Amino acid sequence: MTQSNHYPNRRPARPTQRRQPTEKVQSDITLGQRFPLTIKRLGINGEGIGYYKHVITFVKGALPGEVIVAEVTTVHPRYLEAKIRKIRKFSPDRVDPRDAYADEVGGFELEHLDYPAQLTFKQDLIRQALEKYQPAGFRQYDIRPTIGMANPYEYRNKAQFQVRLIDGHVAAGLYKENSHDLVDLPTCSVQMPVTMTVMRAVVKWLEELAVPIYDEEHNSGIVKTVVVRAAAATGEVQLVFVTNTPKFPKKHQLLMKIADKLPMVVSVMQNVNIGKTSLIWGDQTTLLAGKPTITEELDGLAFDLSARAFFQLNPEQTKKLYQLARTALNLAPHETLVDAYSGVGTIGLSLADVAQEVRGMDTIPAAVADANENAKRNGITNAKYEVGEAETLLPQWLASGFAPDAIVVDPPRTGLDDVLIDAILQSAPEKLVYISCNPSTLAQDLRQLTRGYQVDYIQSIDMFPQTARCEAVVRFTKRH
Repeated sequence: MTQSNHYPNRRPARPTQRRQPTEKVQSDITLGQRFPLTIKRLGINGEGIGYYKHVITFVKGALPGEVIVAEVTTVHPRYLEAKIRKIRKFSPDRVDPRDAYADEVGGFELEHLDYPAQLTFKQDLIRQALEKYQPAGFRQYDIRPTIGMANPYEYRNKAQFQVRLIDGHVAAGLYKENSHDLVDLPTCSVQMPVTMTVMRAVVKWLEELAVPIYDEEHNSGIVKTVVVRAAAATGEVQLVFVTNTPKFPKKHQLLMKIADKLPMVVSVMQNVNIGKTSLIWGDQTTLLAGKPTITEELDGLAFDLSARAFFQLNPEQTKKLYQLARTALNLAPHETLVDAYSGVGTIGLSLADVAQEVRGMDTIPAAVADANENAKRNGITNAKYEVGEAETLLPQWLASGFAPDAIVVDPPRTGLDDVLIDAILQSAPEKLVYISCNPSTLAQDLRQLTRGYQVDYIQSIDMFPQTARCEAVVRFTKRH
C-alpha cells in the first residue's frame, strides 16, 4: 500500500534491521565523542551514512558529499548513531526546509534536500534494496527514473494529528521521533491547505470551549486525535474526533461553530478509542453531523469514503500511479483480473472497463463493503470484492476452477505473504504487476517471484515528496 495509515493489524511485520558491517564497534568509541566524517550516501530512512574507523555511522540530516563534525548519540554493537555538530563542507543539494520542525517529526526527513536530488535518491533506494537481497537477474533490471511532482508540496489530503495540552493551550500535531512528545504544527507545507485550515480552526474552538483534552499520563480527558480528510475533486471535507470515551462535552456548541464557519466540512464523525493504546482508531464510529462519507473522484469514477476507508494520500500522483498500472497490465477485454489488497477497490474498479471480470479481496469488512458499493455507484457490474486474506482466497478461487489472466498486488509495507506468492506462482497468470511502497520487502519478494517471472522494469513514482518513502510499479513477464 502506498499509505502509511492503512487499515492496521493485517499481520506481523517482517523484522527490519539496519545494514550491519561485519566488524563490531570498537570499545574506545564513547557517547558524546566527536570526529570528522565524510557522508557517502543516504540510508533507507534518509539519514546520512559515513564510516568512522570502518564502523558504519548514521547521521540524521547529513547529505552525501558533506564533511561534518559528528557527535556520537548512540553506540550499538555494530553501528553508531550520531548528530551533526558542524558542517565543514556543504552539499550543493542542501536547501532550507520550509517547516521549522522538519528535523523533529516524521514526514519531512528530506525537506533539506533539493527535490531533483530526492527523486534520484528514491531511484537509488530501489538499487540498494536489490543489491542487498539480489533477486535473480537484478543487475539487468530496467530501473526507471522516479516520476516526481511539479509542486512537491501541499499534496496530502489527510491530516491525522494528536491533540494534547501544552502549557495550558490545545496543541495538535505529531510526536517527535521515538517518543510521545507532541510537536504542535500550526502549519504543514505538505498538507493540502484546506486540511490545515479546518485543523487549526477546530483546535482553536476546542480551547475556547474548554473541551477536555486527553491526558496520556493519567488516561483522562476526552479528545485524543483530530482527523481531517479532503476530497480534491469535490472539495468536500470530513472531520473525525477520536475520543477516549463516548461522552463529548460541548459537542453541540462545537458542531454549531463548524457548520457556521467551515461550510466545506460536510461530514463530522466521532470515533471512540478507550484507554492507552498504540492504535489511532477504535472500533466504534458514529455520525455527529452531515453525511457519513465524502466523495472523491478518480479516473472518472466516484468513490464514497467513510471515516476509516483507505484512499491514497496524494490524489495527483495517484492518477499517475494507476495509469502506470493500467499500462503495465495492458488488459484485453476477455481477460480476468485479481485485485489483491484491494482496499475500497480503487485500482480494480479503475481497470474494470478493460477487463472481462475483476475479483478483489481485503481483510477489512468495511473496506470490502465500500468497494462493492463503489462498484454499484459507478455502474460497474463485472467487479466483485470479498472479505479475506489474499493468501487464503486466491488458493480457494484457484481450487474452484477460476484461472486469472492477470494479478495486481498492492500490499502493505510488510510485502507479500509467502502463501500468496506460492499461489501466484501456482496460478501463473500471464500478467503480473506489483505496486510496492517498500523497496526492501519488494526486493525480498522478487527473490521468490522470479522463480516464475522475469522483471521487465521497475518504475518508481514519488507519492510522498519530502520523505524517504519510495513507491514503485513492477511489471513482470511469465517465464516459459
